Amino acid sequence: MIEKTLVLLKPDAVQRGLMGRIITRFEDAGFKMVGMKMVWVEKEFAKKHYSAHVEKSFYPGLETMITEGPVLAMVIEGLHAVETVRKIVGPTEPKSALPGTIRADFAHHSYEYTDKQGKAIKNLIHASGNIEEAKQEVALWFKPEELHSYKTVHEVHVF
Repeated sequence: MIEKTLVLLKPDAVQRGLMGRIITRFEDAGFKMVGMKMVWVEKEFAKKHYSAHVEKSFYPGLETMITEGPVLAMVIEGLHAVETVRKIVGPTEPKSALPGTIRADFAHHSYEYTDKQGKAIKNLIHASGNIEEAKQEVALWFKPEELHSYKTVHEVHVF
C-alpha cells in the first residue's frame, strides 16, 4: 500500500508564498517527497496533463491559470498516498472544502464566482485522483532518475 502520487502547487500557491506551509502539511502527515522540481508549464504540456478536460468549456481558463507562472511539481510517497493526499488537499472547489484541508485553509474561490468571472478556479493544488492516474501523471512529469529513495523517521512508526 505504499504509493506515489503527483502533487502540483499551482501558480497561485507559488505566487502567494505558500509552498513551504503546504509541503509541511504532507511531511507532518508522514509523507516524503521523492521528487520535486519547479516547472513553467507550456501550453502543449498543459494539454497532456489535462487531456481529460481539453474539450470542456472550462479548459481555456484552466490552461491560462496553469501556464501563468511556475508550478512546483512533487512526487509524494507513503502509505495510501493517493487517497490520503486527496483528503489533506480537500475537494476541487475551495468553498466546499472542510476546515483543516489545504484548499479550505488557503483558498476561497467558488465555481459560481469563477464562472461569472470567466476564469479558472484558484484552488492552489493538484493531486492525482486515483492510483492509475497517479502512475500516469508521475511518469508524465518525472523521469525515473528524478525520483529518489530514502528512509525517513516516520517510516520507523509505519513499518
